[in-house]
Amino acid sequence: FLADYIPEFTEATGIKVNRIEGSADELIARLKAEGPNSPADILLTVDAGRIWLADREELLAPVQSEVLTERIPAHLRHPDGHWFGFSQRARVIFYSKERVAEPPRTYAELADPKWKGKLCIRSSSNVYNLSLMGSIIAHEGEAAAREWAAGVLANLARPPEGGDTDQLAGIVSGVCDVALTNSYYYARAVAEDVKGVTGSTDRIGWVFPNQETT
Repeated sequence: FLADYIPEFTEATGIKVNRIEGSADELIARLKAEGPNSPADILLTVDAGRIWLADREELLAPVQSEVLTERIPAHLRHPDGHWFGFSQRARVIFYSKERVAEPPRTYAELADPKWKGKLCIRSSSNVYNLSLMGSIIAHEGEAAAREWAAGVLANLARPPEGGDTDQLAGIVSGVCDVALTNSYYYARAVAEDVKGVTGSTDRIGWVFPNQETT
């Protein structure tokens, strides 16, 4: 995606772009190792948790930009300009249309005992779930977040395994009725050939949680 715009940027500004690609962890480790001698000007990565990690490691420098400040809302940028969010990702509740008539509408409902043995979610150590937990702590407090996590654990259809696509595949195969994944994994299964999901996406429904609250 980014590569499509680099030639246009270079043509408009005369600035040559040297792009180094890697996982977020790899790039952050490289920046940390290079320290003040790093030639990097921009770190482009995904998920609030990874951005927080880079900032905690003091790898980000403040930027003062009227354009960025004007165009990006305050809640999507660091108060001192250490980072700016250009897009948001949705952590969406997916469910089986065949087996679920009234899906959960909030993250809190995923801990309701009515979903015992019916929920698929990837490991709690994954940054997507860490970011979600961070938001629950911020909104509800640590005690409520701990109680929520215990409820989710009690409702699991299987021990956490695989990535977000595997949770969608769990709905298709009947392992679980409800799953929590990022929205674009579903979109990918619609657009591309994703084993265990493509061809069955019409059997999966989705809910954008907490729309009336947080």
